[in-house]
Amino acid sequence: MKYIKVIILFFLLLIDTLGFGEDSSMKYNELTLEEKKVILDKGTERPFSGKYNHYKEAGIYICKRCNAPLYRSGDKFDSGCGWPSFDDEIPKAIKHIPDADGIRTEIVCANCGAHLGHIFSGENLTPKNIRHCVNSISLNFKANKQEKAYFAGGCFWGVEYYFQKEDGIISAAVGYMGGNIENPTYKEVCKGGTGHIETTEVVYNTSKTDFEKLARLFFEIHDPTQINRQGPDIGEQYSSVIFYVNNEQKQISEKLIKLLEQKGYKVATKLMKADKFWKAEDYHQQYYQNNGKTPYCHFYQKKF
Repeated sequence: MKYIKVIILFFLLLIDTLGFGEDSSMKYNELTLEEKKVILDKGTERPFSGKYNHYKEAGIYICKRCNAPLYRSGDKFDSGCGWPSFDDEIPKAIKHIPDADGIRTEIVCANCGAHLGHIFSGENLTPKNIRHCVNSISLNFKANKQEKAYFAGGCFWGVEYYFQKEDGIISAAVGYMGGNIENPTYKEVCKGGTGHIETTEVVYNTSKTDFEKLARLFFEIHDPTQINRQGPDIGEQYSSVIFYVNNEQKQISEKLIKLLEQKGYKVATKLMKADKFWKAEDYHQQYYQNNGKTPYCHFYQKKF
């Protein structure tokens, strides 16, 4: 009997060491007693008491237990039910299972099984006709990080046009940068002497795109070999410039210019440190979209 106990103990230690019986690679966040009641024991928080019921920041809602992305803020809506409501989920993030009450459908994190709430349909609250009713306590929130980039590649109407169509762009605006007077007007810049260059300010979501992808697009929507012009537009204000906001943007730009030079392009694009961006007059903003036209001196050409 003594030897049998020793053998059993040996196998128990072996199982514990190798992690059989559970996913030993999965590390979960530590939960409070209140969080465990909902997330592990499938409880429900009081309506209108949760942190994210009326939360309207832009970002991603993640699982409190394992940090897996679950919902996008763009799919959140106010259902008036007292809990955060979503009419869509991040693909493959949510698992739907029959509830213990035999009536409802429970939703859990597909990654770790954490209880989130329940899903309902047929309420006609949104066009998708779906409502994920989620406990705030089951969620954490990761805000979208925004960064800016400044590109000058000829007429700013065309540059803005292409960046506005790019995924991950929060906003694009046209204006002037690199000059020596304050509040320049379009007439002053076109007349010359101010030193300003027509520039597009791009605000982008770093969770959806990055500076290198945007810089590659910049080089592919204009001719970076032209000096003080772009197509039929001639003048210093039409120079090809990347106004970098930090050293990382500068290094990425230098790398892309070298790649283009290796391909035979005589790149004239300048790299200048970003300074004050002066937003152009309102009638220049979203010019092509507002006038139903398309760029006449910009077009996409794959270069990388």
